[in-house]
This record gives sequence, structure tokens and C-alpha cells, in this order.
Amino acid sequence: MAEYLTEKEAFLKCKKEGKLFPTEGVDTERIIATLAIAEGDVETVKHLKKTLPQESIQWSSVFKLGYDALHGLTEAFLQFEQVKSENHQCLFAYLCEKHPELDFSWDFLEKVRTKRNGVHYYGTPVTYRDWKEVELQFFLYINKLKEEVSAKIKKWKPE
Repeated sequence: MAEYLTEKEAFLKCKKEGKLFPTEGVDTERIIATLAIAEGDVETVKHLKKTLPQESIQWSSVFKLGYDALHGLTEAFLQFEQVKSENHQCLFAYLCEKHPELDFSWDFLEKVRTKRNGVHYYGTPVTYRDWKEVELQFFLYINKLKEEVSAKIKKWKPE
């Protein structure tokens, strides 16, 4: 099992290993598409959670959709800074380190990242209880990132 790193340790390691790198330009069309996809994921989560029995294996899918929305919105947010990450841990470390004003919890982001990796790479299912532990914070962070990305889109590409 990987050693736990603090936000600062992860950020410094990512920088040292070159896992955070600059991109060329800001692709607002891609950001707008990413925002729409994340919104679709969230709507699917809201629909599924109304209909699933608590014992369903599909809570893993609900969790992954919520995580995908959070991850995609983080990538979209950082595109405005022309920053790309080689992996999710570095992406979240950069977000927390460079944007403390968002008041996002590194521990929460690490918890959901490692839980998602458990589902994705090791076949570890997410239960209803697992979902309920993170649901509120998922939606708070997703909504905050949606607001931030939407505001940046308007500033970058006024209509």
C-alpha cells in the first residue's frame, strides 16, 4: 500500500518528479465540454441514488460518476492556469496547494481518490454507506468547482 503523503509532500514530490507541467493555451471549448459532461454525471448520480436499493453493487458506479465529475472539473479549473498533471494525486495536490481559498480538504480528496482506485484497479466495491460518507462533500466541491469554472469561462470568453 502506498505511503500517505501530506498535501505539501505530494505537491513537492509531483513538482520534483515533473508530474505537473504547463500546457499551451486555454482550450475553452474543451473546458465547456468537460463542464457539460460533469453536469451530466451529476444528473445521473442524482437519478440513480433515488432508485438504487442500499445493497446494490451500483453504488460503486454512483461513486465513480461523482469522482469523475470532481476530477473533470478540477482539470477544467486548472486548464485556465495552463497546468496539466500526470496523475490524479498531483492534480489534487496542485489544487489544494495553489488554491487554499477554495478550502478543499486534502484528506477528503485523498480518501475519494484511493477509494476510486480501489474500485477501478482492485475490484473493491463501494457500499451505500461508503457513498453516504462522502456524498455531501462531493456535491459541495463539485458545485464550487462548477461555479469557479463557469465564472472563469465568462471572463475568458465573454458573450
